[in-house]
Amino acid sequence: MIAKMSFVSITGPRGDIDRIVDKYLTRYEMHLEYAPTELKTVATLRPYVEQNIYKEQLGYMKELAQYMGIPEYENVDTDVKRAVDKINYIYEEYKRLKGAIADLDNEKKALDVKLEKVMHFRGMEHNINEIVNYKFLKYRFGRIPKEYYDKFDDYAYDSLESVFMKCSEDEHYIWGIYFVSKQEKESVDAVYASLHFERTYMPSDATGRPDDECKKYEKLIEDIDNKKAGIEEEIATLFDTNKKEFDVAYNRLKRYAMNFDIRKYAACTKESGIAYYIICGWMDEEQADRLKASIEKMEKDTVCIIDTMHETVDVMPPTKLKNPKIFRPFEMFIKMYGLPAYNEIDPTIFVALTYAFIFGAMFGDVGQGLVLCIGGFILYKIKRMNLAAIISAAGFFSTIFGFMFGSVFGFENILPATWLHPAKAMMDVPFIGKLNTVFIVAIGFGMVLILVTMILNIINAYKSRDKERMLLDTNGIAGFVFYGSVLAILVLFMLDMPLPAGMILIVMFGIPLILMAFKEPIMKRINGKKQKEEEHSEEGEEEHKEGIGMFIVQTFFEMFEVLLSYFSNTLSFVRIGAFAVSHAAMMEVVLMLAGAEHGGTGNLAVIILGNIFVCGLEGLIVGIQVLRLEYYEMFSRFYKGNGREFKPYNAKQE
Repeated sequence: MIAKMSFVSITGPRGDIDRIVDKYLTRYEMHLEYAPTELKTVATLRPYVEQNIYKEQLGYMKELAQYMGIPEYENVDTDVKRAVDKINYIYEEYKRLKGAIADLDNEKKALDVKLEKVMHFRGMEHNINEIVNYKFLKYRFGRIPKEYYDKFDDYAYDSLESVFMKCSEDEHYIWGIYFVSKQEKESVDAVYASLHFERTYMPSDATGRPDDECKKYEKLIEDIDNKKAGIEEEIATLFDTNKKEFDVAYNRLKRYAMNFDIRKYAACTKESGIAYYIICGWMDEEQADRLKASIEKMEKDTVCIIDTMHETVDVMPPTKLKNPKIFRPFEMFIKMYGLPAYNEIDPTIFVALTYAFIFGAMFGDVGQGLVLCIGGFILYKIKRMNLAAIISAAGFFSTIFGFMFGSVFGFENILPATWLHPAKAMMDVPFIGKLNTVFIVAIGFGMVLILVTMILNIINAYKSRDKERMLLDTNGIAGFVFYGSVLAILVLFMLDMPLPAGMILIVMFGIPLILMAFKEPIMKRINGKKQKEEEHSEEGEEEHKEGIGMFIVQTFFEMFEVLLSYFSNTLSFVRIGAFAVSHAAMMEVVLMLAGAEHGGTGNLAVIILGNIFVCGLEGLIVGIQVLRLEYYEMFSRFYKGNGREFKPYNAKQE
C-alpha cells in the first residue's frame, strides 16, 4: 500500500529557522522539496542563501573522531555555542600537541641522518676535530664497493701516495678515511674516484671520537622518544577527560550543521518589512496533522499549511510504501523493478502472495520446504536480510505443496499425496489426448493471473485518467473481455459442456478485437478531436487511399502480434508445471543413485548430498524463474514503476 501524502509548508521569521527545524523536523518524516520552484502561488520568493557557519567545526570533528571514535547518537540538549567552544578547545589543544610531536620528529630525523653518517666510522680512535684541523694533509671520509676495494688493495695501494684507514664494512661497502698530501690530492682523488669512492661529510657538531659522537646522538634520540611519549600521554589524557563532552558537542553540532543545510531547500520572502523563511515538502497525512497541531499549540509566529489535494504544486508526490510487516521483505522486488508512482497500485502484497505460491508449486517438497522455511527464518532473525524472509515464505508454501504432492526429501511413499504426484498424474484433453495434469492446471492458473493483472491495469488506468489504456488497451477492458472469453470457452471445452451460439462467440471475440484494432480513431472521437478535412483533388484522394491501406496493413500485423503475445504469455506459465515435474524427476535420480528407488533408506550420504544439491541448485533456478514470471508476464501488463522514493529529512539524522 502507498501512504497518502499531504503537501506541507512551514513559514516563520527567518532567524527562527534553526530552532523550528531542530524541534520539529527531527521528530517527523518530511520529504523536502525545493521551495523557490514548487511554491508558485507565493510571489517574491528567492532562494535562502547562507554559508554553513559550522563547516569549520565539522572538519575538526571529523579529524578528532578518527582518534576519539564516532559517538553514538545521543540527543542531549546543550547550548550550541558551548558545543562550538568545546570542539574548538579540544581541537586547538590537539593541534598544539601534534605540532610539538611534529617538531620532535623533524629533530629526530636530523639526528638520524647525523648518526647514519658517523656510525660507520666507529672503529676510528682519532677525534674528528683533530683530523679536520690537519695543516699538511687532506682527508676524505667515505666508502668503496667491496669488489673495487679488493683490486685497489692488491694493485694500486702500494704505488699510491695516500694512506687508507679502514673503519668498518657491511655486505657491500668498505667504510674508511684516506689521507693525502696537498700536492698529490688531485691525482689521488682521481684514482679513488675511478674506484667509485663515495665521499661522506661529517656533521658540523661532530668533534670527538666517532664512537662517542654516536653515543651522544643515540642519547639525544632517546630523549626525543621520551618527550614524544609524554606528549602522546597528554593527548590521551585530553581525549579521555573530554570524551563525554566531545560526544555531546559532536552530536549537537552535527545535528545543527545538517539542520543548517536545510536552507538549500528553503526560500525567503518579505512581508511588511519582515523576512520570513518557507520550508515545504511531503508528509503522510497522519504525521502532517500531528505536526500542524503541535505547531499551532506551541508556536505563535510559525504557520503550518497542509494541502491534502496537492493543488499548490505540480510535482507528483513521492512514494512511501506502507505495508503490513509480513509483506515488507517483498518490497525488495518492487524496488528492484521500480517504485510505484503515487497514483499506481502498490503490487507488494500481490507479489508476496503470487511469488511464494508459485515457488511452492514449482518446488513442492515437505522436507526441503521446511529446511528453506526454518533456515530462512533464522537467517532473517539474525541478519535481518529481506531475501532470507522471502526464502522462508517460499519454503512455507513449498511445504504445503509438498503435502499436496506427497513428497518428503524426494520420497513419495512416506506421505500420501493429498492432491497428485506431478510426474505421474495425467488427464484426457479433448482432441489432444493425455497430458500431464500439472501442465493444464499451470496454464489455467496463469490465465487467471493474467486476467487479475488486467483488472489491476484497468484500476491503474482509471486512477491516472487514461481512457485509452482503460477501455481499449490489450490489457484494458477490451483485452479483458477477449481473454476472459477465451478462458471461458476453454473451460467449457475441457468440461465437455455445450459452447455458446456462434453469434455470441462473434460478439465475445470479434467486438473486443475490433475495439483494440481501431482504438486510435475511436479515442479521437471520444476525446472530441476533429479530423482534418481531406482535399478533393485527385492527389488528395490517392493519399487518402494510401493512408487507409497502410492503416489496414499496420492494424493487421499489430493484432497478429497481440494474439501471438497472448498465446506466448499464456504458454509461459507452463514452466510452473514443468519445474514441478522436473523436481520430482531430479529426486528420482537422487534416490536411484542412493539405491532407494524401490523404498528403503539406501545410501544415506548420497540422499543427503543429493537433497542439498537439488535444494540449492533448483531452489535458485526456481526463484529466478518465478521472479521472471512476476516481471515479464505480470508487471508488464499493469505496472510502470516510475515513482520516486520518499526520502525523509530526518533519515539523515539517524
